[in-house]
Amino acid sequence: MMLLYIVSFIDRTNVGFAALTMNRDLGFSASIFGFGAGIFFLGYVTFQIPATVLLERAGARRVVFCIMTIWGLISAANAFVRGPTSFYLLRFLLGVAEAGFAPSMIFYLTLWFPQAYRGRFTATFFGAIPLAGIIGGPLSGLILGMDGVAGLHGWQWLFLIQGLPALPLAFVVLKMLPDSPSDATWLNDKEKHAIAASLTAGVLMEDRNLWQALRDPRLLSLGLAGFCSACALYGTTLWLPQIIHAMGFSNRATGFVSALPYIASACAMIFWARLSDTRGERIWHTALTMLLAAAGFVGASLTQNHILALLALTLAMVGGLAGIGPFQSFLSSLFRGTAAAGGIALVNTISALGGFSGPILIGALKELTGNYAAAMAALAIAQLLAALIVLAVGRAIASRLAKNTV
Repeated sequence: MMLLYIVSFIDRTNVGFAALTMNRDLGFSASIFGFGAGIFFLGYVTFQIPATVLLERAGARRVVFCIMTIWGLISAANAFVRGPTSFYLLRFLLGVAEAGFAPSMIFYLTLWFPQAYRGRFTATFFGAIPLAGIIGGPLSGLILGMDGVAGLHGWQWLFLIQGLPALPLAFVVLKMLPDSPSDATWLNDKEKHAIAASLTAGVLMEDRNLWQALRDPRLLSLGLAGFCSACALYGTTLWLPQIIHAMGFSNRATGFVSALPYIASACAMIFWARLSDTRGERIWHTALTMLLAAAGFVGASLTQNHILALLALTLAMVGGLAGIGPFQSFLSSLFRGTAAAGGIALVNTISALGGFSGPILIGALKELTGNYAAAMAALAIAQLLAALIVLAVGRAIASRLAKNTV
C-alpha cells in the first residue's frame, strides 16, 4: 500500500519539478502553473465518494487495479503537453483517475486494524508522502538532466519515467491485495476471527447510513479543517522546488535539498502517530501539528535568510504531515461500513479543494508581490484556522459524550 501511494504522490506532485524547465519551454507564467497544478484537485473531488463506496462494495483488488491503470497512462501523457489547455486538461483527468485511491486505502485500513492501533498504521501508510519526496526529489533533479535525450525535454522524460510504473504495479495489486482479512490466504481461521473481534473493540462508531453520514456536521466541519490544511500542504509541496530553486540552487541540487523537509517529516509522522495511539487521543495531536505548521509559515514569511527560510519550511512541512495519522484515525472512528467509507471520502473531497486553492493562491500572490512572503503568511492563517476548527469539533464531541454518560 505504501509503495502504491509513493507512486501516486510522485505522479501528482512531480509537476513542481517539471516546472523548473517546463514553464520556460512552454512559456507558462506563475498563474498558469498555479492553476494547472491546482486543477488536479478539481478532478480529484469528482470521484472520491463514488470510488470509496465502490471499493467497500466491490472489493479493493479490482477497484485499485482500475484506478492505477488509468492514472499511470494519464500521468505519462503529461509528457506531451503543448500549452495551457492541454496542461489543464491532463492535470484535471489525472485528478479524476487518482481520486479514489487515498480515501479507499484509508477505509481499507479500517478493515484490518483496530482503533487502538489505527493511528500508527495510518501514519505508516501516509509515510509514503515524505518518502515520495525523499525519493522523487533527487530522482526528478537527475531526470531533468536528460534534456535532449531522444529529442525530448528533461521534463518530458520526468513524466514518462515516473508515470509508467503504476501500470505494472496495478497487476501486482490483483495478486497481492486481498479484499479483506477473510480473503487473505496467509491467515488461518483463528487469525481471521481475532482480527474481526478486535475491530469492534473500544471504538466510537455509530450506526448511520451513507446519507446520514454525509450530512453530519462534524464531518462537514472536519472537511473545512482539512480544506485549510490541504491548502497549506499542497501549496507547499507543489511550489517547494521553485521556492528552493529561487534560493540559487541548480535543478539537480534543488532535487536533493527539497528532500530534507520530507526526511524530517517521515520521522515525525511515525513518532507522533505512535504517541497518539499510546495516549488514545486524536484531537490535540492533530491541532498541535497544525499550529506548528502555522508557526513555520510565519517564520518563512518573515525571514530573508535562505537557511532560516528552509528551516521554517521544514517545520511547516513537519506540522502539515505529522497530524495526518491522528486526523484520519479520528475520522475512521466515527462510523462503520458504507457510512465510514462515504464519510472519509467526504472529508477528503472537501480537503482536496484546498489542494486546488493552495497552489493557485501562491501563484497569484507570487505574481502580485514578486516574492513568497505574502503567500507564506496566507498559508499560516489557513493552518491556524484548521487547528481552531479541529479543537472546536473535539470540544463538541466531548460535550456530547458527557451528556450521554449522564
